[in-house]
Amino acid sequence: MTAIVPEAFPFFAESGAGAFLSILVALGAVLFVAIATVARFYKRCPSDRILVIYGKVAGGRSAHCIHGGGAFVVPLIQDYSYISLTPMTINIPLQGALSFQNIRINVPSTFTVGVSTDPAVMVNAAERLLGLRAEAIEDMAKEIIFGQLRLTVASLTIEQINQDRESFLSEIRQNVEPELNKIGLNLINVNITDITDESDYIESIGKKAAAEAINKAKVDVAKEQKVGAIGEAENNRDMVVSVRENAAEAEKGKKRAEAGQRVFIAEQEAAAVDGENASKAQIAESNSKLAVRTAEAMRVAEVANRTAEAAIQKAQYDVEIQRLAAAEIAKKETERRQIQITAEAEADRLRTVAKGEADGVLLKYQAEAEGVRTLLAGKAAGYKELVESAGGNAQAAATLLMVEKLEAIVERQAQAISNLKIDKVTVWDAAGGGDGKGSSTANFVSSLVKSLPPLQDVAAMAGVELPDYLGRVRESAPTSPDAPASAGGSSGKV
Repeated sequence: MTAIVPEAFPFFAESGAGAFLSILVALGAVLFVAIATVARFYKRCPSDRILVIYGKVAGGRSAHCIHGGGAFVVPLIQDYSYISLTPMTINIPLQGALSFQNIRINVPSTFTVGVSTDPAVMVNAAERLLGLRAEAIEDMAKEIIFGQLRLTVASLTIEQINQDRESFLSEIRQNVEPELNKIGLNLINVNITDITDESDYIESIGKKAAAEAINKAKVDVAKEQKVGAIGEAENNRDMVVSVRENAAEAEKGKKRAEAGQRVFIAEQEAAAVDGENASKAQIAESNSKLAVRTAEAMRVAEVANRTAEAAIQKAQYDVEIQRLAAAEIAKKETERRQIQITAEAEADRLRTVAKGEADGVLLKYQAEAEGVRTLLAGKAAGYKELVESAGGNAQAAATLLMVEKLEAIVERQAQAISNLKIDKVTVWDAAGGGDGKGSSTANFVSSLVKSLPPLQDVAAMAGVELPDYLGRVRESAPTSPDAPASAGGSSGKV
């Protein structure tokens, strides 16, 4: 088979090399673009941050949190952000927290918190802290710590809080940390600076402990002094006994050396007896002194013990008095606050009732005034129209109004007379009324009716002149002086 030599086809050789080079360039460009795209969408997570990828996340989760390493962020359906892991120091100036003994104490403390790297807690941080500023996160944590710290203090006595700090801090951590984990934070450290109370109960406890330590030291000193005195007395006694024994042995040696002479022996024996008696007397004297010193040491120790017990009892009494005083003060303060709250509530109620009654009276008077105003306005308008209908003559208008009221006035007068109760009417008059026409009883009734004030008289009394078409009162004829008077009768008004 004949081999094709590229040199034989220079055109094809040159064309093939150019195409191959173009393909290599195109592949390089594609590879570069792919690498650049991968580098663009691959996000790395620094060690002091948490990478939060949100959007369409696998497993139906709200976010995917990564601490360390990196991950791809799918464009369009995913996005990312970071949460700082820098710790935050929060000062908690807790004042007036109520302890288990109902004594208010001040617990100023410092809490160091930070975002947790635990996978479950990181998700809480992504859901509740993502996008918040550090100040907002501190405020949120401070509110949680305040509440849980008060709860912890309320469950412990002051002795537990002040003397066993490790247990107190452990209780704080058990109560605070789960609540902080709910928002994605972790409790790093708790530092309690100083604990004080309003009633100086803690200071009293310290004084009591100091007094107990001082009393214990005094008792120990007394005991050591007693042991020293006893030891010194025993050493003195041993020294005296040893000296006497040596002296006695020396005397016995002399006695043995001069044993040949009976007189001398007798003298030596007498001297030995005397020496023994003197030694016994000295020993007895030393024993008595030792007993005295021992008794004195025991007395001093007993006095020290009694003094220490008295001081302890006095300190306990003082502490109990302070505790009872603090409890009584707290009780009185609670009663005072309850009375104050009740008084303020009663005062508010009375003010509300009084304001409601005053508003009701004011509305009543306003309504009455409005009604009177409306009535007067209506009357004024009616009077105005009446005067206008009378041609502007106010006198004529007043006369018309009086005419309307005359019937009512006459009716009232008739009612006044009709209400009179007359059991019997006796009339003394001449038979036939003096004219021979029979009894005058009918004439009496007629005269009574006629004596009622007619319209003209009533109008005259009111100062109103009635129109002419209502008639005039005819003047009465003068009575004749020759007219006979009725016997026992009366012509006047009834």
